[in-house]
Amino acid sequence: MRVAVVTGVGRRAGIGFAIARRLLDDGYRVMAHAWPPAEPDVKDELDVAWVEEDFADPEAPRRVIDAAVEAFGGVDVLVANHATDSPQTLAEVTAAELDRTFAINARAVVLLVQAFAEQGRPGRVVLFTSGQHLGAMTSELPYAISKGAVHQMTRSLAAAVATQGITVNAVNPGPVDTGWPSDELREHLRSAFPAGRWGRPDDIAPVVAWLASEDAGWVTGQVIDAEGGFQR
Repeated sequence: MRVAVVTGVGRRAGIGFAIARRLLDDGYRVMAHAWPPAEPDVKDELDVAWVEEDFADPEAPRRVIDAAVEAFGGVDVLVANHATDSPQTLAEVTAAELDRTFAINARAVVLLVQAFAEQGRPGRVVLFTSGQHLGAMTSELPYAISKGAVHQMTRSLAAAVATQGITVNAVNPGPVDTGWPSDELREHLRSAFPAGRWGRPDDIAPVVAWLASEDAGWVTGQVIDAEGGFQR
């Protein structure tokens, strides 16, 4: 039975929850990461092992992979879904916030992949970027910059682990309604989606499940825009 680590599984309405549930349905054993700790209903609904680590700590990514190896004997799939937002404009941005956001959103991804690769076994890595390469995100610069780093690291990480039989790809899910948008924003952007609705976590989970599967073994170093045709 294959084993997956999924980070950022703290909220019932989140993408991480949908991914973990889909992988469970596909027969995986799952180590779910959350920080802050997961909501009680999430823990009640998902039959997974749990690890709680703050990725602002540079040692936390390795502890997450080590916990999964200890629990299951190894990891076949890593889904780095976690992220921290940061609503700061250029006038507001601080060095401390840039450092914090980069540490969690980008540095932790590299260190997770490093620890995953050091197992010495083939596998799949799925990263998460955002739409910063398709349109400006001036109201959340630290977030956009850190996600831009994830986008740009994807190809290089893929090349770094290719000889081990590991693929590395990233997903840009576009605007997904995980409970964060206001009613006004939902309505304002609705017409920008050809389907007439926002993305949902369950739209993204199948994309991740495919990238994690054996069928995606010839795809690596790619950033997939799974946005439902969102028009900026």
